[in-house]
Amino acid sequence: MSNEKPWGPPGGLRETLPAGLDEKYQELLALIAGPGAGAVAFSGGVDSSFLCHAAFAALGARALAVTVVSPMLPKTEIDGAIQVARRIGIAHILIEESEIDEEVAANPKDRCYFCKKIEFRGILKAAEARGIHTVFDGSNLDDLGDYRPGLQALEELGIVSPLRIAGMTKADIRELSRRFNLPTWDKPAFACLASRIPYGERISPEKLGRIEKAEDALRSAGFRQFRVRSHGTLARIEVAPEERKRFFDETVMDAISRSLKACGFVYAALDLEGYAMGSMNRVLIKEET
Repeated sequence: MSNEKPWGPPGGLRETLPAGLDEKYQELLALIAGPGAGAVAFSGGVDSSFLCHAAFAALGARALAVTVVSPMLPKTEIDGAIQVARRIGIAHILIEESEIDEEVAANPKDRCYFCKKIEFRGILKAAEARGIHTVFDGSNLDDLGDYRPGLQALEELGIVSPLRIAGMTKADIRELSRRFNLPTWDKPAFACLASRIPYGERISPEKLGRIEKAEDALRSAGFRQFRVRSHGTLARIEVAPEERKRFFDETVMDAISRSLKACGFVYAALDLEGYAMGSMNRVLIKEET
């Protein structure tokens, strides 16, 4: 049984999916429907939002979205996840993870492994308490090309990655999300706030809070794709390459500088290359070579 809603671009016009994309989507629905019930680890991002849509289409009331509320996830993301789940119609619960585990706070190179292990143990526990024994995560085929130690934790816990199994790329997911009218189809890429802190530098709620406020300031200033990388008292700003030209305006530079210093940073600097996914991982590549 499927509770899938009519889909298509605004105005209700249905579109026909390209053959390859339709096959992937049908395979995805079959993968999700297989266990009979499932919980989606839901951050509110592009991938997990689309996965929630597919889970609700395949499982209806037997699908559950689970969002972990922790210092790693900004309030704007949590609020967005709540709104998206409501729009999809999927059952949605929040679980609190207010403490930062010591293995995560130490911020080793494999921090993501420990973080995912803790996070998904909590999701598994919440799901099993509701009679659900399968947990899905939103990793896709493109994630295999980046440094992601958290994928090992998912494998060890038996978490299922249906988007990856169905061979879906980020481009596939964005295109399907657009066709299903999901508000996240063109949402900028996002990662947890801990990814803004260099490996080896201790993570604290205070640092995460400062980064969150600084990125809120960039959002309020109208920037769309951005990161505030925290290097001690220095904030290294990354914005999408096409947005860098906004800093040619001295008024904008002064306003951003004041905002970030009000958040607790002493210095504010612009990365000349602009935003790059996983830029903090460059030090790992240098160490390997």
